[in-house]
Amino acid sequence: MGMKDQFQDKSRQAKEQAKEKVGQAREKAGQRGQQGRPGQQPAERGRPNYRDIEDTEQEMGDRVNRDYEA
Repeated sequence: MGMKDQFQDKSRQAKEQAKEKVGQAREKAGQRGQQGRPGQQPAERGRPNYRDIEDTEQEMGDRVNRDYEA
């Protein structure tokens, strides 16, 4: 086996390993995306989760009230 063949084999191996790593990273990211936050219903795609918005507004109002009461 010549030097050229050895380099080509190493190159192929490196490409295959890189593809495997990319595939694993995609799977891991997909799993993270499916988990979401505990106790929360996932929002439908393209529609905001209004419960989150209402909760955030309530929290902001509570914080303002606490700040100005003291």
